Amino acid sequence: MITWRNGTVSGTRREWPGAVELDVSVDGASAEGEQVRALAYPALTGRPRPGDRVLVNTTALDLGLGTGGYALVVALPDRLPPDPELAGHLIKARYSPLQTCVLGADEQGSPHHDVLRDADDIGGMPVVVADLHSALPAVLAGIFAAERSGDDRPPAARQRHRAEPRVVYVMQDGGALPAWFSRTCAVLREAGWLAATVTTGQSFGGDLETVTVHTGLLAARHVLGADIAVIAQGPGNLGTGTRWGFSGVAAGDAVNAAAALGGRPVASLRISDADPRMRHRGVSHHSLTAYGRVALARADVVLPALAGEFGAQVAVEAAPLGGRHNLVTVPADGLEAALRACPARLSTMGRGLDEDLAYFLAAAAAGRHAGRLLREVPSPA
Repeated sequence: MITWRNGTVSGTRREWPGAVELDVSVDGASAEGEQVRALAYPALTGRPRPGDRVLVNTTALDLGLGTGGYALVVALPDRLPPDPELAGHLIKARYSPLQTCVLGADEQGSPHHDVLRDADDIGGMPVVVADLHSALPAVLAGIFAAERSGDDRPPAARQRHRAEPRVVYVMQDGGALPAWFSRTCAVLREAGWLAATVTTGQSFGGDLETVTVHTGLLAARHVLGADIAVIAQGPGNLGTGTRWGFSGVAAGDAVNAAAALGGRPVASLRISDADPRMRHRGVSHHSLTAYGRVALARADVVLPALAGEFGAQVAVEAAPLGGRHNLVTVPADGLEAALRACPARLSTMGRGLDEDLAYFLAAAAAGRHAGRLLREVPSPA
């Protein structure tokens, strides 16, 4: 199940909050001493230095995975980190060799426990739900495009004003478990587009940790002061080419959670006119299953107003969702420019903005709709 290798750190490539990318010379590879790209999370393993012997998991590399194509540093066996001060009692990645203890925002002993103990409502907050992590920066581009008044500069380049929403990412555990894996979140945070991340379920490493998506939304609203939340899995979608066997099915559960807490669910469609797999052409079967079968609560399902035959195809394929949801057509004008101004690299399944523009326009349209809904919702106290 796991391919283990010993190796030696030969150099550091780059780093971002929570993660360090390394070059590691691996023993026992097809070519002895082969250099591989590896990733370490210093909070779990300590900080690797050139010359350190490392134990790595090379399974993802051996499988040729895209998003997860790293060797992962499991330990520095000759230089273990000091014992941490265990501030909390939430165990995540439970009963795996790297189970980690975190302080949950919703647990007893947390400074936020009193706020969250009886919290039961998010006050109509718009909650954008997406299938893939790659939708996150596009959703944010749409949110801020909805709030600009003729000013196309990114949020960090303009003075903050009340109309500029505070956006919190609520991360599900269907993809990567460590939030630190996401360079997208790090870039969006640095640029001022993302206020914070809440990691839920088995995922960890966010600004706040919670047990469920429900308490994640409550923490986003009542602890972090979110005006809008975006829910999606971390990087690394899992799919089997079957109707039900994909991690994005949790998007339907997220719609239900947002509605149960008095939020305003906004469903971002996964669409593409470039994906080589027919099940993802037009409206992906992921969206049709998650929103059409799993989501029992009513959501605003956003249709980007796309021109031509492809736009008509998307409208026809999404039409059955109108039986249980509100289909909302959102103009796409100006969204491409907003996407090109995004500080984070836009990429989905290896395709960039120019290769799969429709995918990113759909996510941005959902963000635009959420930004417009925000005008109907009072800010959190």
